[in-house]
Amino acid sequence: MRNIYKTLCLAAGLVAMTSCSDFLDQTSPSELDNKTTFNNTYYTELTVNKIYGSLTQDQAYSNFMPIIAGLNTDCELVDGLGTDASNTSSERGNMNYNANPGWTQLSRVWDVMYGIIENANLVIDGINNSELIKTKGDDCDMMLRFRAEAKVLRAMIYFDLIRLFGDIPFATGASDSNLENVYVGKTDRDVIMEALIGDLEESIPYLPWAGGTTYTTERVTKGYAHGLLANIALTRAGWFIREAAKEGYVTATENSDPAYPTQRCDDEKRHEMYKLAEEHLAAIINDNTHSMTPTLAGYWNGVNLCELDNTYRENLFEIPMGLNNSSELGYTVGFRVNGAFPGGVSEEHNYGPKGNSSGKLKLTAPYYMSFDAADQRRDLTCALMQIRTKSGVYKEDMLGNAPFAIYCGKWDYRKMKNRKDGWWDAVKASDQKVCSGINVVKMRYPHVLLMYAEVMNELYGSYNTGGEYCSKTAFEALSEIHTRAFNGDKAAAEAHLTKLINEQGFFETIVDENAWELAGEGVRKFDLIRWNLLSAKIDEFKESYRNAVNNGSYPAKIYYKFKEDNFTIDVTTFNYNEPVDAGYFSANFFGRETTDAKQEQLLVNLPSISAGLNRVVKNRYLLPIASTTISTSNGKLHNSYGYSD
Repeated sequence: MRNIYKTLCLAAGLVAMTSCSDFLDQTSPSELDNKTTFNNTYYTELTVNKIYGSLTQDQAYSNFMPIIAGLNTDCELVDGLGTDASNTSSERGNMNYNANPGWTQLSRVWDVMYGIIENANLVIDGINNSELIKTKGDDCDMMLRFRAEAKVLRAMIYFDLIRLFGDIPFATGASDSNLENVYVGKTDRDVIMEALIGDLEESIPYLPWAGGTTYTTERVTKGYAHGLLANIALTRAGWFIREAAKEGYVTATENSDPAYPTQRCDDEKRHEMYKLAEEHLAAIINDNTHSMTPTLAGYWNGVNLCELDNTYRENLFEIPMGLNNSSELGYTVGFRVNGAFPGGVSEEHNYGPKGNSSGKLKLTAPYYMSFDAADQRRDLTCALMQIRTKSGVYKEDMLGNAPFAIYCGKWDYRKMKNRKDGWWDAVKASDQKVCSGINVVKMRYPHVLLMYAEVMNELYGSYNTGGEYCSKTAFEALSEIHTRAFNGDKAAAEAHLTKLINEQGFFETIVDENAWELAGEGVRKFDLIRWNLLSAKIDEFKESYRNAVNNGSYPAKIYYKFKEDNFTIDVTTFNYNEPVDAGYFSANFFGRETTDAKQEQLLVNLPSISAGLNRVVKNRYLLPIASTTISTSNGKLHNSYGYSD
């Protein structure tokens, strides 16, 4: 292993980043020793701010974790199709589960994430040795809060590393100067998760709820600590591919490899973890600090405008990013701007000489077709168009037959231009990528409700009020999310939910709601994994597309109109039958095209998607440890799951 801590303190030298709505001061009191630093609340806060600042690196939460790490699922794809899906030198092959230990991104992510852990360990050790926590009063309370923040951030990082790599090195103390505690082997992920749960339980009492402008969701809140603990508990209760079979664990009957089985804990432990999740999810719901923004459009408009919501606080924790410094939300994922602004068009549509948001994360045709027509999430999430110059005309243009290349419209240049922080001016002035500075949301309230619905259904049933900590039923939690998606029409939303539940069962409806609500946000893949549904759902998506094309069940054309500006496509006019009047345009829809006799989408691209998941080892979704990391580990680390070192 590359010395995982030798260069990690470099993260402490990060420059300050401006967040969407406030400034986290990270000035380094480098001339001060630890004793001085951690016996002063001002200097201690600066060291905690450095942890937040280190989260904004590309290999942490500016790009890799919120966008790349969550690919591929049944509805979210990396933009690698056909032969490109085997390109193991980039995310295109690696996220199609054709992973390669030689992929350079792996070591970078490993080093950066462990660097953040080292920063957190330094803060925790410094506070533990501080004279201030031996006293009583405001200074002690503040130091205990700082320690709690560091522990929650460390737990978040370890949890994400576990979900990427499985069993990993685990250290809760800063590195010794003699490096004796640096070279360590793997710790079982279950042991790590148990320790993280303990850290979170200890930290929660010292954290405030988000409130006003004094303690916002740009810092670790009590709500997020509760939610993170619940998520870890459900993951501890769920399925994981293992390096070797564990005695007393349940082995999956589906998608389990003989050498590297997919297992979960026994029923008693599973029940314990679900009860723990119930307690902490109920704490969030009962407190009422967090709720959903009344409309979906309102929520995503606020995200794109970088407006911190101090009213509803749908976000439990959002990592503060910096304009032109961090966050590729809107660029690497989002509505596509494809090509430089040509001039001669209204300045309202000027996105600069770079003129490009790459939209590396794509959505699928079966996902788009799965939505009810009344569900507002469909057209907000799935962008079937892009801005580009075509036949000499610069305007929005439909994608046509792009069943595996739908853009995720949640992050949207068209909304971002109304920001007040100078983003639009920066984009218009630059021929290079401009980082959006949009905060990366680690958890929002609908995910809390989805986890709660799952827990309540598991423990008490879908309609029962027998919960120990909260009277809300599983159905009521699910209805709350669905009703907003149906623009507040509770009767229509619950009628649709009831129909789904009667047809397929309550849990499967939760699985569907998870996709409709959270696609593109780096959540679904890890929930599918703990449910042992990743492989099955990918197969289901492929079969759905194959059947639709072969049976001709997808419409041949999509008809649409432009808005009055003759630039913007009006999604409310989408029609799949015949044009209503002469003002309609048409584009080829998903499926068989007369111009594509080879059927490349069906016969070449579809089989390449996620093709490596079961090719060598069944259910091999975990990434390998980088070859360079292993070679410098002093023999402490090795790869598993059929990967070479």
